Amino acid sequence: MEKHKKHAQLIKRNNGYFAFNEISILGSNCSIISNFVQNITKNLQNIAKIAYLDASHNKEILAPVIDNFTFHHSGNLVKTSAAKMNDYTDKILFSNYDLLFINGNHYRAEQQILILDNEKEASVLKRIDQLNNIQFIIYLNESSKVFDFLKTKYPNIENLKTYSINEIEKITAHIENLILQKVAIVQGLVLAGGKSTRMGTDKGLLDYFGKSQRNYSVELLEKLNLRTFLSVRKEQQVDDTETIEDAFLGLGPFGAICSAFQSNPNSAWLVLATDVPFVDEVIIQQLLEKRDPSKIATAIKGKNKKFPEPLITIWEPKAYPVLLSFMAQGISCPRKVLINSDVEIVEIDDDYITNVNTPEEFKAVKKEING
Repeated sequence: MEKHKKHAQLIKRNNGYFAFNEISILGSNCSIISNFVQNITKNLQNIAKIAYLDASHNKEILAPVIDNFTFHHSGNLVKTSAAKMNDYTDKILFSNYDLLFINGNHYRAEQQILILDNEKEASVLKRIDQLNNIQFIIYLNESSKVFDFLKTKYPNIENLKTYSINEIEKITAHIENLILQKVAIVQGLVLAGGKSTRMGTDKGLLDYFGKSQRNYSVELLEKLNLRTFLSVRKEQQVDDTETIEDAFLGLGPFGAICSAFQSNPNSAWLVLATDVPFVDEVIIQQLLEKRDPSKIATAIKGKNKKFPEPLITIWEPKAYPVLLSFMAQGISCPRKVLINSDVEIVEIDDDYITNVNTPEEFKAVKKEING
């Protein structure tokens, strides 16, 4: 007899203790660590969203009676909250960042940077079990040394890359590479689950190029080495193609995108509708080349159009909690998510994103393509 499962087994995003990409810095005092983070972040802020997790030493601080949010028109927000740390809500809090630096004197992380400070030998010994994935070592000064207990615990530690703490540019390049290693792969999602009410027949089965448009779209993305899935309704019959069944019923394309993330929250999804037959390999390649993983999405927009096209868009993993938060507000329009979020826009000529929704439009476009 199969054991009863009380809760659905969902696929989780690959997270560490606090974030999907986290590095603790330990081995020196908190002010040196904080200054180091500030110096590195200045060089990385244009390519990645970075946060820093630290703990306060102030014993006089009390939780506020009421949460305070003070906004400034420049975009600065000062927040004072009575919130406590929590394994689940912390991961939501840091889900929008490409890298979380962590003060390793207070919290552990999946990756570490070790600063060798002879005055902090006892502190390192106290945290020796946290040093299980050191990315590189920083010498605080010329007298800094690798402690004997580190050599005993980690025999290969002296083979790690080392820097002086003043080699900011070299350290920045190393950390940038660690960020790039964590960039999600892109998979394709062809939207084939619509009911095509205005067309009167399944738009995904229309033939512009000698085959169904959904098959043409899948082949288009696969030609660019994207593993591609068809987004379908439960009752649809589809052969010879990997599918993702819509798990968010009644939400249209919004639900299809969320279903893809539910299927794999660690992938970015290049979403392509089947009613834009002029979208070709050149446009998809341009979208991939202009991709900015530090944003929640990279979207196509017509040069004379007011808004981006959510169904010709690369949605990053960090978009998933954003989409769910919009849905919690009763909003199921993916375009509204793009308009009200930090996204990268790729502009192309309007003609390439012509939508085909009626039999008359299909005949006109088919004639133009054949001509």
